[in-house]
Amino acid sequence: MHVTVAQNAGFCFGVRRAVTLAEERAACGPVATLGPVIHNPQVVRSLEEKGARAVGRAEDVEIGGQVIVRSHGVGKAEMAALHARGAVVWDATCPFVQRIHEMVREAASSGRDVVVVGDEAHPEVQGILGWAEGRGRAVLDGTPPGPLVQPLVVSQTTLPREKFESVARRILETSPDAEVRDTICPATSLRQAEAADLAARSDVMLVVGGPESANTRKLFELCRSLCPRTYFIEDVSALEGIKFSPGDRVGVTAGASTPDCTLKEVVTRMDDIEKKEQATEPTEAPKTAESKPQETQEPVEGDFLADVERTLVQLRPGQTVTGTVVQISEDEICVNVGYKADGLVKKADLSSTDVKIGDEIEVEVVKVNDGEGNVLLSQRNIVNRKNWDEIVAKYEAGEFVTGTGKEAVKGGLICDVAGIRAFVPASQLSQRFVEHIEDFVGQTLQLKVVEVDKAKKRIVASHKAVLQAEEAEKKKEIWATLNVGDVVKGIVRRLTDFGAFVDIGGVDGLVHVTDLSWGRVRHPSDVVSVNQTIDVKILSLDPAKERISLSYKQTQPRPWEVAAVKYPVGSIVQGKVVRITTFGAFVELEPGLDGLVHISQCALTRIAKVEDAVTVGDVIRVKVLDVNPEARRISLSIRAVLEEEAFDGLNTTAPDEEFAISPAPAAAPEESAPEENA
Repeated sequence: MHVTVAQNAGFCFGVRRAVTLAEERAACGPVATLGPVIHNPQVVRSLEEKGARAVGRAEDVEIGGQVIVRSHGVGKAEMAALHARGAVVWDATCPFVQRIHEMVREAASSGRDVVVVGDEAHPEVQGILGWAEGRGRAVLDGTPPGPLVQPLVVSQTTLPREKFESVARRILETSPDAEVRDTICPATSLRQAEAADLAARSDVMLVVGGPESANTRKLFELCRSLCPRTYFIEDVSALEGIKFSPGDRVGVTAGASTPDCTLKEVVTRMDDIEKKEQATEPTEAPKTAESKPQETQEPVEGDFLADVERTLVQLRPGQTVTGTVVQISEDEICVNVGYKADGLVKKADLSSTDVKIGDEIEVEVVKVNDGEGNVLLSQRNIVNRKNWDEIVAKYEAGEFVTGTGKEAVKGGLICDVAGIRAFVPASQLSQRFVEHIEDFVGQTLQLKVVEVDKAKKRIVASHKAVLQAEEAEKKKEIWATLNVGDVVKGIVRRLTDFGAFVDIGGVDGLVHVTDLSWGRVRHPSDVVSVNQTIDVKILSLDPAKERISLSYKQTQPRPWEVAAVKYPVGSIVQGKVVRITTFGAFVELEPGLDGLVHISQCALTRIAKVEDAVTVGDVIRVKVLDVNPEARRISLSIRAVLEEEAFDGLNTTAPDEEFAISPAPAAAPEESAPEENA
């Protein structure tokens, strides 16, 4: 005999969610469930013992009490009635059913009819119709009577697909504008398809579940149509009345409301029957021409079990063994490790869920007996132990590890480092203050382990240390490329009273205020601005102190070197009066380049003092009289500009008249101006 168990058997997602919620709420106090949470008497009895009692109507719920809406869902009126009683409602409606409720509500509110293909007596169908605002009807065979207004056609989630498609086609024949939505639960379709395939290949088919479960009955009917020897069993006790023949291929499946423990009991019992049959099969002796048929000797059960026991491995908690995957269910896998009982590994304890029947995997024994005769195994423990050893080795070697931000907690971030929890203090997340720690959740971070607690297997790590190390390495590379005298591009990052700090590719250098311009500078902001890109010359390097002196002015031509070109004799230019002496006014033509307007050149007529013509700060137009770069002197004249303007004005107003300009009265000898380097 060979036993095959359907992979998609037992609790579906929606049912498991509802049962778990009922157990959790019952642990907090008495709770009512609107109808049985699932159609399985064993589970219902278990929940009642824990404090979750089933009631039939909303009126039966205590005022202000707790109530769970089961996975089948309820109609709009029933939900309103629960809230009217002040009940604390915990909605465990299956997400697939909730999606149907929303479809039906939208269709009915638009004035459309709703057809639910399913059993009108089923609570799921009743709940769906409860959102149709009186425009819904259920049909299981044939077509609904009467005309339909742009009907929406949906299905009970556990209906066989062939049944739904057959009814939908008939509705489309009479209502071509109908909108057909396939709302059969994908898990139901998969379960039914797998059960049909298994039944077609089996001599005996066992369908496990409660007699009240509609989806289990549908599974039974489907399997019986393909395998005549199909049995509907509620629990393991029903196996006593079933006769199995040697060599039978037995298939096992279960409805969505069948608890794992019931399915597991049936599968374990079938495995025992299979092993016993294999153990009692006679061994045929080789025949020769002279040999005679020998009588088969019945094995002595005590001797057989003793022989089997001697072949089994001995297990202990913490032991690492290699086993073969023999069964896969929704939340765990069964592994044959050569022991008298197979081991169970929760999928959460697998290092990878990409396993299939027949795979050999390495596992660790967690418990030899979990109280129900099962061996509890873990694959993640082995991986975690190896990962822990690698992390400790990297910590001792000063190497970095990779982690993923998982949760923002008080004072820092919890990271996952190869399955090991690591705490990163907020002060170690960045080189700057971190205001929102949650921004790091989901990010992949390079970390340096700074503290290890081997006893508790806890680690403290720093991302800041990694950033600092990377920055130091980057600076080291940059310093190696810098040379005194090089002209490089930089970005002004910060201004102070004494200069500007410029980023030259990852390291900062200082341009002293005296090196910003060839002229006088009151503040660096007069010459450069933050984030401005400029060329600078490296004056000196001090790697030990990480100091770099830069010059901006040395990347610019010296003003006196190009003065004769920029300010040719005879040209009229504009400048600013920056200083006044007894013999004249100094005018700044550009930073670092001043010219002198002698007192005799300040006005058209003789003046007693320079202040009678100009004051400091005036912006004036002057004519270049002479340029001497070697002596760093430029002679300027205000009078020459005024004379030219006056002459141009006369020519404009009276072009035909001749004018004679009287010579200016004789002036006293001019005070010679001292030599001035501007």
